[in-house]
Amino acid sequence: MGSGGREHTLAWKIAQSPVLEKLYIAPGNGGTAGMAENVQLNPLDFSQVSDFIIQQHIGILVVGPEEPLVKGIFDFLKAKSEHRNLIIVGPSMAGARLEGSKAWSKEFMLRHQIPTARYQTFTKETSGKALEFLKTLTPPYVIKASGLAAGKGVIITPDLSEAGKTIGDMLNGSFGEAGSEVVIEEFLEGIEVSVFVLTDGLHYVLLPEAKDYKRIGDKNTGPNTGGMGAVSPVPFAGDLFMQKVRQRIIEPTIEGLKKENITYTGFIFFGLIKVNDEPYVIEYNVRMGDPETQAVMPRLKNDLLELFVAMHHRELGQVQVGFQPHHAATVVLASGGYPGSYEKGYEISGEAQQEEGVFVFHAGTQLNQGKLITSGGRVLAVTAVADHPERAREKVYAAVRRISFQNSYCRSDIGEDLL
Repeated sequence: MGSGGREHTLAWKIAQSPVLEKLYIAPGNGGTAGMAENVQLNPLDFSQVSDFIIQQHIGILVVGPEEPLVKGIFDFLKAKSEHRNLIIVGPSMAGARLEGSKAWSKEFMLRHQIPTARYQTFTKETSGKALEFLKTLTPPYVIKASGLAAGKGVIITPDLSEAGKTIGDMLNGSFGEAGSEVVIEEFLEGIEVSVFVLTDGLHYVLLPEAKDYKRIGDKNTGPNTGGMGAVSPVPFAGDLFMQKVRQRIIEPTIEGLKKENITYTGFIFFGLIKVNDEPYVIEYNVRMGDPETQAVMPRLKNDLLELFVAMHHRELGQVQVGFQPHHAATVVLASGGYPGSYEKGYEISGEAQQEEGVFVFHAGTQLNQGKLITSGGRVLAVTAVADHPERAREKVYAAVRRISFQNSYCRSDIGEDLL
């Protein structure tokens, strides 16, 4: 389920499985149409999804985006006897609160002693105290809409009066329902890394880590986006650091979900920051990242469908996960103007997949009378793999130059800071 670059990548990986019989993508995009059957289902119309699963004898449902999970698709389907044996990759509504409510997830971290930034939560009723809390923090100030805001609900500002105005704007609806509760955090100085696991609720397997690039402009300038590129592996996430991540963050999270009787089968994305060699959680997501999936999946050796079956049988503790030793670099081609207003409907031309180890994953594309056209802010994610990070960068940017559409834009520095 889903229509973005993450879903195209997951579909591409699933399509390689010898145990796959038939793959549907709902609603999919212009790229997924070539590898599976796109079906016009609304991922938020749970009854429609349920009917389709029954009609087509679906065995596994992979929920790509967060919104259906936060709104309870797992619970809706599992309440029906027809779906008793359906494998759902994604947590229950209670588990999805890890992403659906930043306030709840911070409380969860506190309950289970998971390292995170100092914070307080405010609503309209308590907004007067928000300024008092801000004054106890050292700038810059981190202000987050507690609910889902498509990766754009975080504002970081060094200015106290701007921070106060941002809080007021959020509580007065600038992010809709997502901002009815606001989390203010202390700023942590460090470098970010995305870590992913697949869990069956008891055990987990660790997937390749990645670093993504959120801001629209080179050198991390301009507003936040859904992500403009990613690289994997991440050189600063060495064995000792990852051991701390497992012991202090991943294992206490899964144990905490178990202790609280929360049903969780699916991906957990740990948005981490490394501060003086110590890992802290910035946020949880309850699905794979985008565009990190596009850098992570080409490095995963395992059959993804077999991992999902092992997850369903709670046998992930017996599974060995292998990573390809190569380096992956992903660059997002966006519509000019994104993350603000942009125009759609431009024809996409060029061929990037002429070289081995180059993959083009579609995000905001659709087919219109046989032509591929732009239909979103992030249009394509181009990934290249190579035996050295510099070579992966060279390959991916050479591939990007072979693709064109009107007003296309990409960052020119993805992965440069890690060389």
